Amino acid sequence: MEIEMDTALDEVAAASPLVNAVTNNVTVNDVAQVILHWGGLPVMSDDEREVGDMVAAAGACLLNMGTVSEAGEATMIEAGEAANERDIPVVVDPVGVGATPTRDRVAERLVTELDVAILKGNYGEITALSGEDADVRGVESVGEYSDIATTAVAAAQQFDTVVVASGETDVVATADGAYEVTAGHPDMGTVVGTGCMLGGTVATFAGAIEETERAALAGTVGFGLAGEAAAAEEFGAVHGPGSYNVAFKDAIAGLGGVDTDSADSRIEEILSTS
Repeated sequence: MEIEMDTALDEVAAASPLVNAVTNNVTVNDVAQVILHWGGLPVMSDDEREVGDMVAAAGACLLNMGTVSEAGEATMIEAGEAANERDIPVVVDPVGVGATPTRDRVAERLVTELDVAILKGNYGEITALSGEDADVRGVESVGEYSDIATTAVAAAQQFDTVVVASGETDVVATADGAYEVTAGHPDMGTVVGTGCMLGGTVATFAGAIEETERAALAGTVGFGLAGEAAAAEEFGAVHGPGSYNVAFKDAIAGLGGVDTDSADSRIEEILSTS
């Protein structure tokens, strides 16, 4: 599938989607910044009393269970139901599923009770949510997942969604097949919260681009290209994780000024079920 990265960025800028993120309180500022830098409008309403009203005005809704709590669970369900009622795309990031029974139960509720447009997790999380053996330590995926494309397609079929499985290379899958996205840099792994930021990214693109699969691919490859540009010091000197984090956010904000012609060549279909 061709995503035409420059066109996708223009679509996000033109729509400037409001994205309500019920998200991890460890990385809430990072997620808000990334949504803003892509051209969206972040709002981080996490109060069950108002979240339905806030989501009603949004272009997309992100539900991230990184620091899951009883109140947070109720808020996420309320937000997701409000989004579903209005055909607003819901992105679910099941952070840490597979690590504890509580996270397993909450993640299962989100993907079964809600209509999820995009399910974004790391290799281990997608594998665990699919009911297969996964090695998840805390919120990190530490196992080997050679069949992740097949697993991602199975998850897409099971939950009727588009799946973004992040790892050394990212996989974007639908019920009909999977694409490998070869964009990114190892330095992205030195910063806490890049997974959460990817969730905010695909939610922003989903709020602006009608075709969900294209939104997921564009957000995923754009995120990786920004990571590469930061590592190449196109947005300032990098001396370590702190300066890389700053350069990475600058690269997201400035990606429209970077040569993104290679974006489509970074996406390769690796599995087809049709």
